[in-house]
Amino acid sequence: MKEAARVLDEFGVPYEVTVASAHRSPERAAGYARDAEGRGIEVLIAGAGMAAHLPGVLAAYTPLPVIGVPLQGGALGGVDALYSVVQMPPGVPVAAVAINGARNAALLAVQMLGLKDPGLRERFRAYKAGLAREVAARSEKLQEKLLCNDR
Repeated sequence: MKEAARVLDEFGVPYEVTVASAHRSPERAAGYARDAEGRGIEVLIAGAGMAAHLPGVLAAYTPLPVIGVPLQGGALGGVDALYSVVQMPPGVPVAAVAINGARNAALLAVQMLGLKDPGLRERFRAYKAGLAREVAARSEKLQEKLLCNDR
């Protein structure tokens, strides 16, 4: 989840961090979700492993979008968490990213927030352009290497 914080910092998006458990502190999790909107939060990112019910519990108690990050761990290496995050009942949506996909969760949150913040949307657009430049540079480097090896 540290990677999500890094991404949000890079984009200048303020955030809160807390620890709650759907099983060991369900009242804390429910209260956090209920009060989030009143604190100005617009998107929740929830990491959870094994049974991974936290994203769903948060989604049950808030009208805000919830992004679930299944975390690797336990006997099944995160697959159990992935299934828990993606198999939500109708009416309680949770967006899911890959196992340990905290970076993509934060990027998705940035995209969501960018819907109403043109400056953030432009920073995201610049980020995507930077990714494209990196791919082009890697391609060019590979081509140069292959051409040098052919001589």
